Amino acid sequence: MRIAQYYDHEHVRLGMIEGESLLPLDFQGSMIDLIEQGQPARPTGQAALPLDKIRFAAVVSRPTKIIALGLNYLDHAKESKGAIPKVPLLFAKFPNSLTGHKESITWSAEITRKVDFEAELAVIIGKRIYRPKEDKGMEAVFGYACANDVSARDLQFSDGQWVRGKSLDTFCPIGPWIVTRDEVPDPHALGIKTILNGTTMQDSNTNMMIFKVPEVIHFISRQITLLPGDVILTGTPHGVGTFRNPSIYMKDGDVVTVEIEKVGRLTNPCKVV
Repeated sequence: MRIAQYYDHEHVRLGMIEGESLLPLDFQGSMIDLIEQGQPARPTGQAALPLDKIRFAAVVSRPTKIIALGLNYLDHAKESKGAIPKVPLLFAKFPNSLTGHKESITWSAEITRKVDFEAELAVIIGKRIYRPKEDKGMEAVFGYACANDVSARDLQFSDGQWVRGKSLDTFCPIGPWIVTRDEVPDPHALGIKTILNGTTMQDSNTNMMIFKVPEVIHFISRQITLLPGDVILTGTPHGVGTFRNPSIYMKDGDVVTVEIEKVGRLTNPCKVV
């Protein structure tokens, strides 16, 4: 199943994706409410809405945590000339960074001039998990979404740690929908791309992950309780703008798309404000 959050005027509602349409669901609450309650929602019977007429919200609105992994793709670790991590390298993005499909990624030129893209497979947690048995981590996965770990490289590299450069408003587009776990039997066999203004910049496969999803969930949840709706960004492959020669950064008017096989396409325009 593919489930999205969308705006009905100023209210966020849930819908099920079928083909090129969205069917409104008979659930009064957010995606996290739906995940927590664990009850199936059904279409309301209202007319289907064309996807090109939908204003999408981020697939989760107020997760307690967005936990991301640095250097978790072998090809990306090599292009960065960094050491291959021996354990998952965690950092945080704040929930204010979330935005939806087709919404603008925005920044001020007074704050940053080096805004980069990072295609990522997002894991959406489906239940509370803390110190599970090693083989039980995947049971906590609700589903998957496309994400873009947008990064202000000048802030990231000058600060010495990554939170500020990763957490500016709108710097975590995620969507367009969540694909439930049953539809992605193997999250480590998916093509993953970034396309910037029609040019493919990243083109890899999730089989390049150093730490696979079950290992990541087990590592995090041994130390940090994961709750329904929490987001794990599982890392990005090679091809990011900052390590190119010359470096390529996003600019006003650009359009960036993250495409993940069996999951979807997340597209966002860029705007300097």
